[in-house]
Amino acid sequence: MSTHSHSQHRAQSRNHKIPNLAHTHAHPLHAPVYRLSHRLRTAIIATILAALTFVGTASALVANNITTLVEEAEAPVITQSHVKQETIVDPNAGKPINILVLGQDTRSGEANAQIGAGGSADDHQSDTAMIVQLSADRTFINIVSIPRDSIVDQPSCNTSQGVLGARNNVMFNSIFATAYQFGGDLASAASCTMNAVNALTGLEISQFVVVDFAGLSNMISALGGVDICIAQSIEDDTTGLHLQRGLHHLNGVEATQYARVRHGVTGADGSDIYRTTRQQFLIKSLLREAKQKNLFTQTNQLYQLATSAIQSLTMSPGLADIPTLVGMSAALTKLNTNHIYARTVPVTQYVYDKNRVVWTDDAVQIWDMLKNNKPLTEDDSAKKNEQSSETQTTENEQEQQNADTTQSQDTTSSQNGQATATPQGTLDANTGLLVMPDGSLVDPNTNGYVDPDSGVIKDANTGQAIGMADGYVSYQFCGIPVSQM
Repeated sequence: MSTHSHSQHRAQSRNHKIPNLAHTHAHPLHAPVYRLSHRLRTAIIATILAALTFVGTASALVANNITTLVEEAEAPVITQSHVKQETIVDPNAGKPINILVLGQDTRSGEANAQIGAGGSADDHQSDTAMIVQLSADRTFINIVSIPRDSIVDQPSCNTSQGVLGARNNVMFNSIFATAYQFGGDLASAASCTMNAVNALTGLEISQFVVVDFAGLSNMISALGGVDICIAQSIEDDTTGLHLQRGLHHLNGVEATQYARVRHGVTGADGSDIYRTTRQQFLIKSLLREAKQKNLFTQTNQLYQLATSAIQSLTMSPGLADIPTLVGMSAALTKLNTNHIYARTVPVTQYVYDKNRVVWTDDAVQIWDMLKNNKPLTEDDSAKKNEQSSETQTTENEQEQQNADTTQSQDTTSSQNGQATATPQGTLDANTGLLVMPDGSLVDPNTNGYVDPDSGVIKDANTGQAIGMADGYVSYQFCGIPVSQM
């Protein structure tokens, strides 16, 4: 940022309080607006989870062969004085596991340079950040994408080269880049980012995984590619990706480009928020691909994928441990991929820059769900309690409620089993969405409305994208009903 624009922004700050979280308390005011060139992001957790699972189900010989690779993939967590660090990820059953997954945007190395196209090899960013939670009983997985363009506060953190000072109102993905430059290594970058996420969310994450473009591409190639339903036609000369709406089988490079594309997508606004929804959709497609191929019994491909994944990842010590991977993966082999819940942190436009965002109050509800080990679906209990505590209800409202209840009890599934009537609308069994009386589509997990042309779920209050209705996309554009996913 230029000195002039920086000074101008500081002058504005004297008269405006810029909250870190929309509508909540303000913090010390120093808000340089980072106008970094748009960086690519990667969707990686699917192949990571698959790799961890494959490691655990491999034969003893395979496990022994990759032990060295796992150890070489380790990077230390630089301890923060106020955070208790855990060195064992899954010490026993019945405990949720939280992992910070970071996609490193770097042009270092020939493969990364070719996929990334342009940029400096010395510039290290993390344009993908996902909190991944494996539930305590291992029956579901929560994934929360943190938009890189979020304006947040960064607390001070320890690095390999000393303490990096706190900064206020900075772009989220600058935390990784600044810590890497200051500390000189991935351990510093990932540890400071994890420390910031803990401070912002109130979680206690102590494990991270970092992967770059080439690593993602190699892992998907080892999987044999992935079938994915394209909801919006893509004509992007920057990535070289050209896809029409419909079902496609993408190789490693193509799938990686799909994860990072943001321009030339029909009907999309080119924002980073929209891109997080496509990445979440890719994650689920990758996991389904792995399960459909039954790779758990295919030792040769299992070994290829496991070694490719491990060589592509940098992990904190609590993950870079064969017994830990085996213990964790054994509980994941029977995971139903329909129980993977993905959300993007709810945001609204930043008052000083339309290309930046701040988290809304609804973000607190997401962190509470993670803290309480709940799936990221809409929790109606609070609403029901609120309704029951109302002291005044008009006669017409009460009659309507009774009528709705009667209708709900009297209405059964249609003969072909494709739809079920509810007081809130009609649940389409093929898509998993509620079809409202006016024809609009609502996602029952989030109460967000769904764009029929793209399948993107949007926040009912802000209009910002918060996820992808993968069941709707698969059925509407590729003819695959929810029951077959």
